[in-house]
Amino acid sequence: MSSPKPAMAGGSKNGTSSHSGGRNNGKLQSDSGNGRSIEDTVLSLRRELREVYETLREKNEQLVQLEKDVRDRDISIRYLKNEFKKLKDYYSCSKSDLSIPPSFNLNGNGKSAGDGGSLEDLLQKVQKECKEKDLQIRELNQKVIRLSNNLIYVQKESLSKDDRIDELQNEIDKFRQVVRPITKAMIEKRCSEETYDSFSPGIENTRVLPVNHEPRMKRQAISAEPLSSLAGMQGDLIKIPKSSLSREIIKSAILDNDFMKNLEMTQIREIVDCMYPVQYGAGSLIIKEGDVGSIVYVMEEGRVEVSREGKYLSTLSGAKVLGELAILYHCQRTATITAATDCKLWAVERQCFQTIMMRTGLIRQAEYSDFLKSVPIFKNLPEDTLGKISDVLEECYYQKGDYIIRQGARGDTFFIISKGQVRVTIRQPDTQEEKFIRTLGKGDFFGEKALQGDDLRTANIICDSPEGVTCLVIDRDTFNQLISNLDEIKNRYNDDAVSEKKKIYEEFRDVRLTDLRVIATLGVGGFGRVELVQLAQDKARSFALKQMKKSQIVETRQQQHIMSEKEIMSEANSDFIVKLFKTFKDRKYLYMLMESCLGGELWTILRDRGHFDDGTTRFYTACVVEAFDYLHSRNIIYRDLKPENLLLDVSGYVKLVDFGFAKKLQSGRKTWTFCGTPEYVAPEVILNRGHDISADYWSLGVLMFELLTGTPPFTGADPMRTYNIILKGIDAIEFPRNITRNASVLIKKLCRDNPTERLGYQRGGISEIQKHKWFDGFYWEGLRNRSLPPPILPKVQSVVDTANFDDYPADPDGPPPDDLSGWDEDF
Repeated sequence: MSSPKPAMAGGSKNGTSSHSGGRNNGKLQSDSGNGRSIEDTVLSLRRELREVYETLREKNEQLVQLEKDVRDRDISIRYLKNEFKKLKDYYSCSKSDLSIPPSFNLNGNGKSAGDGGSLEDLLQKVQKECKEKDLQIRELNQKVIRLSNNLIYVQKESLSKDDRIDELQNEIDKFRQVVRPITKAMIEKRCSEETYDSFSPGIENTRVLPVNHEPRMKRQAISAEPLSSLAGMQGDLIKIPKSSLSREIIKSAILDNDFMKNLEMTQIREIVDCMYPVQYGAGSLIIKEGDVGSIVYVMEEGRVEVSREGKYLSTLSGAKVLGELAILYHCQRTATITAATDCKLWAVERQCFQTIMMRTGLIRQAEYSDFLKSVPIFKNLPEDTLGKISDVLEECYYQKGDYIIRQGARGDTFFIISKGQVRVTIRQPDTQEEKFIRTLGKGDFFGEKALQGDDLRTANIICDSPEGVTCLVIDRDTFNQLISNLDEIKNRYNDDAVSEKKKIYEEFRDVRLTDLRVIATLGVGGFGRVELVQLAQDKARSFALKQMKKSQIVETRQQQHIMSEKEIMSEANSDFIVKLFKTFKDRKYLYMLMESCLGGELWTILRDRGHFDDGTTRFYTACVVEAFDYLHSRNIIYRDLKPENLLLDVSGYVKLVDFGFAKKLQSGRKTWTFCGTPEYVAPEVILNRGHDISADYWSLGVLMFELLTGTPPFTGADPMRTYNIILKGIDAIEFPRNITRNASVLIKKLCRDNPTERLGYQRGGISEIQKHKWFDGFYWEGLRNRSLPPPILPKVQSVVDTANFDDYPADPDGPPPDDLSGWDEDF
């Protein structure tokens, strides 16, 4: 979180801003002191960085001068060696021929040897000249050695300075992540310190009084079109012929791109096949800043200029990928790209890219599942378990003659042949001869006893195909982690959801939209607003009314997500999920009447405090774990976890809101739509490999990190840089000292790159998270029956008290156009 942003209420994507009170002046001064210390450290690092740059520039100048000296010495040495050679040639021939060429320059003064002197004098002069030349050569050689050593030293110093510069830049980036939120928080506290209420004994004050400025926007969630809208793309993809040179240029550009290089080679080949050519003349606009993009380009020929807000940034040439963010989801271009010369590019659209990604993933999963079903120990496993096993199968390649398994060795690995064939042999007793048993081919398997504990190999398995063999491999530990009693997990919640739903239906059956009286606006979201309302005949309760513009939903192609949100929230019955009571609709809007949570947003409190301690983070994380336990037991994936979507009720307990990206999955199936908040999306979502509930466990680890530090672990200057940082993995992130060892271990187990290796997704399910050491001593039963005291108790004076939310003006855009297309018939 690079800067404070406004809080959101009632599940909106863009929410309200708030400022929490309860800070005394002493605390403010302490925070300010810490801020100055960190700022001084940053300034010191910047000064040191400038000094390093100056030193490096001086060293570079010295290096250039040394290289010039070396070149001059080389020229001198070559000249002297040539003169010396001429002297030697003369000396060797003088024994047989005493005549001296008149043009021979012995001593460099223009006199020839024939100008006078005896032969003996001449020989003495030659010997003396040779000795002088030898001495000069030795001196020059020593100078060359010294210069070479100096050059090596300078090069090493340059490399060392480069490393130091990178290290300092990383430190500056880390300090910026800490300083920015602290500085913003200090400014906010200075602006509003006179408006703080006094503390109530034993009660944490989270009340907010409005201030006169525009609410700041928070992190926006993003989403691609649901892939069901790509029905027309599921047939054969159109492949465009291209030369081998063009194919290589496109491939090299993709492999050189920080994001696209993470794709599988089969996917890259299909993308290359489907790219079509486009031409742009010099001065033409290729990409315009602010436009909504859906095409990614690869430049083959030409040169382009990149600018932002009218300011020149850079010039690009050669094999380059342009506008890659557009293939992930519906978004605006962040820069303008203009053709500086005539350009030849290759293009592919988002729908084609997503179809390639989904189709390759589905084909691979189906093929692997079919292989598994042919194995006796797998054939009776549930479909979702087979799906998990197929995800962890690794492809291993063996060359002809390789021993894949050797008789008598111990092993814990099981193999399925996906390509090629092997021969099976057994070594005869008391001899080294091997008896041929049979040949195995594609779809056959071996080593299955290793999964059941018998790890002594009873035969040799040898690669027998000239082109080699490819096997799908899984080890015993991975297999055992994935096998679990799914029925036990599915039946953990035997609640009376049906009767509860019927009770709510009866209570609100006769409520009409006209019966609701608007009290205040709680938040403003991407599709509309969230209002605090009351029933005209019931002043004892209040509700949150989420109002969404139908035309905007259609424009962004989110109809399916909205219908899914309504279905999931209507059926949900958990104390850790906001309840939906009834839905309405008219020509312009859709409405959701929900439970009101007047304690404010967790994001607002986190913003004002900077970060939470271990105990506070544990409480809120546990609330989310309970919500996920309820959802995942019903095969529902949430996909938009972040502090902005966690609301405090009047008791201080957290509830999950905004189910716009939630989806009910079929058992063992995945979903492929790119959606979520950039800092929280899992690697498999970014790479369009298909994702399931394991993506929620990734986001849980990110949430823990943000609550403990005030900023998420993966942050970049723009979404694409954030995604590239995510793809580097959690191990590339340095954890601050205030994160305890147990918390650090849990975060890293939740944020494993491989979805099947994440804690909560393996054998034992989400209970493995609850049993982790970080939760040792936590009172889970007290949390479920709401007897556990919360770390923060919000101050709410009445059912219409909106002091924890900012005031919002009326919608400046006015009423939206009517939408009568009928897509919302079942809403």
